[in-house]
Amino acid sequence: MTLTAPAGTGAPPNPPPDKAAEAARPSAVRRAWATVSPYAYIAPFFTLFAAFGLFPLLYTAFVSLYRVELQTPGDMEWRGLGNYTALFTDEFFWISLRNTFTIGVLSTVPQLVMALGLAHLLNYKLRGRTFFRTAMLLPYATSVAAATLVFAQLFGRDFGLVNYVLGLVGIGPVDWQTGTVASQIAVSTIVIWRWTGYNALIYLAGMQSIPSELYEAAEMDGASRWRQFLHVTLPGLRPTIVFTVVVSTIGATQLFGEPLLYEGSVSGGISHQYQTLGLYMYEQGWGFFHLGRAAAIAWVMFLLIVVLVGANALLARRRSRKEAGR
Repeated sequence: MTLTAPAGTGAPPNPPPDKAAEAARPSAVRRAWATVSPYAYIAPFFTLFAAFGLFPLLYTAFVSLYRVELQTPGDMEWRGLGNYTALFTDEFFWISLRNTFTIGVLSTVPQLVMALGLAHLLNYKLRGRTFFRTAMLLPYATSVAAATLVFAQLFGRDFGLVNYVLGLVGIGPVDWQTGTVASQIAVSTIVIWRWTGYNALIYLAGMQSIPSELYEAAEMDGASRWRQFLHVTLPGLRPTIVFTVVVSTIGATQLFGEPLLYEGSVSGGISHQYQTLGLYMYEQGWGFFHLGRAAAIAWVMFLLIVVLVGANALLARRRSRKEAGR
């Protein structure tokens, strides 16, 4: 027996089963699209990453286990860990590793300290601060080749401007390309010049996210600007500082353009005095044609970056836990 609505009530009759299914079908399609659409949106990124990031990384690990020469890349001879053992017994590998560390420290520490000071100054209401903020990015926008060639002239031994200025204060000429410490300072100076403004703008963005009420409360308590910087600005910038330290560490490990163009030699000077891991990898792969060993160096650099970034993250987490427990 079929129940129907009483006459005059205005209630519509129940639709037939086939029409009810057709009405429910669009909502099912929408639910399915709502489930699939996030993956469809991010699929282009992961497709490009798999093609140009993940595959080269895995293929480099594969090549590092073989003897592969640049002249005959199709002839591959299994070596296992032979490329890595040969790498660790090569004195020039350890020299390049030491140079990478020393140049990284000489360039990263002054760079971040200067960037923090510049950001602190630009955070105040200065006349023409927009101009100064824009000027901070000019070194970063400059070509690394042009910047390195100019600095190579500035650090020239006989006619360089740096030695001329040192001569005015009674200091003899310094050979900025032969001496180990001098050449590393010169290369580090190029890195500092290029990246200080970039990090300063990152610090400035972090400072502007700190609530102004904290500064007002500190000022009412009688804190000087130096005290405000120590107890308000630095704690508020801790995540930003960790980020810049990690990024600068990665950049220092991969340093290549500045030492290559400083003298135009892949060996990093006569006695490899400023050859970094990037230059050493390039020399093995494209100078000596040992693609297998160059791939092994690339993976050593990758693992070194992972270790350094993990150590930075661990130290930052421990410090946060100590301060949270106070």
